[in-house]
Amino acid sequence: MGAKYRIFGSELSPYSVKVRSYFRYKGLPHEWILRRPDNLPEFQKYAKLPLIPLVVTPEDRGIQDSTPIIETVEAAVPEPSIQPADPALAFVSALIEEYGDEWCNKPMFHYRWWAEADQRSAGGRIAASQLPDGSVAEVAAMADKIVERMVPRLSFVGSSPATRGTIEASLDRLLAILKAHLAGRPYLLGGRPALADFGLYAQLYECLTDPTAGELVSAAGTEVTDWIERMLEPQAIGEWEDWATLSPTLLPLLRQEIAGVFLPWSDANARALAAGEESFTVELDGKPFTQATQRYHARSLGVLRRRYVDVDDKGRLDSILAETGCLRWLTAA
Repeated sequence: MGAKYRIFGSELSPYSVKVRSYFRYKGLPHEWILRRPDNLPEFQKYAKLPLIPLVVTPEDRGIQDSTPIIETVEAAVPEPSIQPADPALAFVSALIEEYGDEWCNKPMFHYRWWAEADQRSAGGRIAASQLPDGSVAEVAAMADKIVERMVPRLSFVGSSPATRGTIEASLDRLLAILKAHLAGRPYLLGGRPALADFGLYAQLYECLTDPTAGELVSAAGTEVTDWIERMLEPQAIGEWEDWATLSPTLLPLLRQEIAGVFLPWSDANARALAAGEESFTVELDGKPFTQATQRYHARSLGVLRRRYVDVDDKGRLDSILAETGCLRWLTAA
């Protein structure tokens, strides 16, 4: 066997398990490495930022950020492809992935660090992964420190008593939409996983591992939980569907969630950053939603808008985006 990729990550990092799932689907030899203090020097050798996942290629090059990692590997190893040949569906897939990465992280992080039972669960699992040989007391002490550090970070995803209802309602809607859409199909766009599946499943996989969010995901039904489990070892078992067969149950995701909350939030964040504002407020679900301005997400929205511009034949795509209410946000200055 030739040289392997190495993936530095964590089981509690949605972006790490997203990349791991992708490598499994591609059938690429790789080593899954839990980032811990004992391998920190090696991690720092390749990482430009202290963030996971980090992929070290067989050519000994480090790549960070889950979407650029996938795009880089996809260009080098195009089959089996995670992009439909239909440019309209390929863009819809990228839009859903962005929603998963940048919006669905809110309910995942919110539920993980809001209630004491969830805090204890996550803190304990992280501590145990970092101290595999630690005593019970050492793991417990580290868990307390992790909780103390992470709970104040709820504000980073906009979670607060004022926004809690909006974030929790969003997850409820998403699960109901997915229950209907995944009935009778293995993946979001048909018989094989798309970029959209990797971005969205990862956040819900993390929810499933936590006490409170896990109960919500499980209650949504086997349509959702079976898809999450399937995405741990995804395989192509059929072909892509077309928009005509997908739209009856996929359109609500674009209309209610992506055009309803995600893109308005994204646009408001980008405008606040351009104006040099440290925080912003946008109306979502008829209520004000306030949080600190997110610099990274403004860049990723710019990438998504450029991707839209680069679609050569926008006829069918514009029809889909206009019908769902997404178009206005993607053509904004």
